[in-house]
Amino acid sequence: MAIQALDRTAKQIVLTVQDYSIFAWRSLMNLFRPPVYWSDFLMQSDIIGVGSISIVLLSGFFTGGVLALQSAATLSAFGATSVTGRFVSLTMIRELGAVLTGIMVAGRNASSMASELGSMVVTEQIDAMRALGVDPLRKLVTPRIYASIAMLFFLTIVADAFGILGGAAVTVFLNHQNGTQYFSMAWESLHFRDISQGLTKPLFFGYIIASIGCFHGMKTTGGTEGVGRSTIQAVVTSSVLIIVADFLITHVMLSLWPS
Repeated sequence: MAIQALDRTAKQIVLTVQDYSIFAWRSLMNLFRPPVYWSDFLMQSDIIGVGSISIVLLSGFFTGGVLALQSAATLSAFGATSVTGRFVSLTMIRELGAVLTGIMVAGRNASSMASELGSMVVTEQIDAMRALGVDPLRKLVTPRIYASIAMLFFLTIVADAFGILGGAAVTVFLNHQNGTQYFSMAWESLHFRDISQGLTKPLFFGYIIASIGCFHGMKTTGGTEGVGRSTIQAVVTSSVLIIVADFLITHVMLSLWPS
């Protein structure tokens, strides 16, 4: 019985990966083909971008503050607290800004996409769209992918900026260090490879969030209980894939631009 259960699970995983690969490829191709539903794109941009700005600001600000606290505590043993700004800016821009923003947006928007589309599936609205000759992927999925990629790029910039500001606040008001020196070190330590690495990741993360959320929503079965399952699966899968993609992108970028 255990072997049969393991066999069923393995087959289910393979089928899910296959279905997602086909879904992701079709969604990617739709990004470069008309029509583009601009009204849906703007609506989703407002939901994803404006709706997520508060959690991105808070997470970025306090993450930068924590980085400043921890780095100053460690660097003080070596008399190198002056490089706190460099540590915070590089960590936020190269790594944490994009990853934290991706996970926050995944928790908020991948779940909403899965629940919205899942509800449309169980109430047969998707079937009605197909009967009317409308492609659900173009109408429902493509605008969400466009909006996720575009908004995550700008949200990452905001998270980076507020992370550096959070580090500055802790450096000046709690650690009683020179703020001018903090910003000088933060600025002088940045190079093109750091900024390009930090702003390339959200393009991939945005695609992962939207495609995973929409995929689980479109594959919903089992009524309202199935909608809840799809929501959980979308958040978990997109969060894990963001971390995996972060590792792969970082490896490739460091190979292209070694320190």
